[in-house]
Amino acid sequence: MNVVETLKGLVDQSGFAAFFADGGWKFLVMIAISFVLLYLGIGKKFEPLLMVGIAFGCLLANFPGGEMFHQEMWDAYIAGTEYIVPATGEIIEHISFTDIIHHGGLLDIFYIGVKAGIYPSLIFLGVGAMTDFGPMLARPSSMFMGAGAQLGVFVAFFGAIALGFNGGEAGSIGIIGGADGPTAIFLTTKLAPHLLGPIAIAAYSYMALIPLIQPPIMKLLTTKKEREIKMEQAREVSKKEKIIFPILVATVCILLLPSTAPLIGALMLGNLLRECGVTDRLSDTAQNSLMNIVTIFLGLAVGATMGAERFLSLETIKIIVLGLVAFAISTTGGLLVGKLMCKLSGGKINPLIGSAGVSAVPMAARVSQVEGQKANPGNFLLMHAMAPNVAGVIGSAIAAGFLLAVFG
Repeated sequence: MNVVETLKGLVDQSGFAAFFADGGWKFLVMIAISFVLLYLGIGKKFEPLLMVGIAFGCLLANFPGGEMFHQEMWDAYIAGTEYIVPATGEIIEHISFTDIIHHGGLLDIFYIGVKAGIYPSLIFLGVGAMTDFGPMLARPSSMFMGAGAQLGVFVAFFGAIALGFNGGEAGSIGIIGGADGPTAIFLTTKLAPHLLGPIAIAAYSYMALIPLIQPPIMKLLTTKKEREIKMEQAREVSKKEKIIFPILVATVCILLLPSTAPLIGALMLGNLLRECGVTDRLSDTAQNSLMNIVTIFLGLAVGATMGAERFLSLETIKIIVLGLVAFAISTTGGLLVGKLMCKLSGGKINPLIGSAGVSAVPMAARVSQVEGQKANPGNFLLMHAMAPNVAGVIGSAIAAGFLLAVFG
């Protein structure tokens, strides 16, 4: 009898039993969604470096009884309310990171790096170390295309307001249009942490779908003659310019918008490590080892926020749709500025490079290259497109800083 009762107790305590309880179907749905995301990351190569981690984090967080992530603990931390530890009944009046480390699961501990803004900033450090700002410095006017490509951020912001989201939530949704995953994660953890899962999925999915989303818009807004334009080689940028640039940008941007300090500061430090010529080892670490380690932690932590109660909602559908609108409008904004610059330059600038103003580096620049070569096989737009592309990285960080300053 004791053996039977023991076996029955084990069955009752297993995760399988939870599937048959009230609301248990939601766990099954979220596990199925994690399988789909794993397929997209592995099978379809949709931003696999982060998508695989996000999908597996979602899977781990939705195993009943796994206790890997405690959303109610984070809700108490954000709201500043008391938290009752389920296992002991202990009441914590003002929960801290120390309490989370002591009472939380593995993914709760990983999530501290997201909530504190550590992971997105370290990702930006690596991005800065990998990015050559030379093309943008050679053609400073490309910054206008990077700025134009932030149009979708603000269009989606007002669209989200119209659909009933508050200012912080709308800003977090709108930043998807910047096509910059770390920026979207950074801003969302500050303004709308309860929406982190769907916003991260939307941001990285649309980044992966750039080769499908952008070409139809590019063909719609440009003529064949414009797409055939061959651009002249830009001037050579000196080493001194490349060293001064990150220092100058960090100083000016952070003084104007102090809320941009974590992202702009990390981005420009990474670029300075790359360009100064005396920190090659640090630059290599930022580009490779550090970037890879942080990507693992970031993916798992973001995936952990995709709990059934939060993710399976009408809000998620709205976010997915608004994110697509934001991305399409941002592409349009960059192209329209590109067309204007084409006319002002007397036909010397191919407007296709304007679509690279979204900050998905270097995917958006590659799309400009591909579409340019379809129109003219002798067209080589990649390095020209990198100019607005890297300008878009700075632009999305500034847009996020502005939204954080207003709604933070």
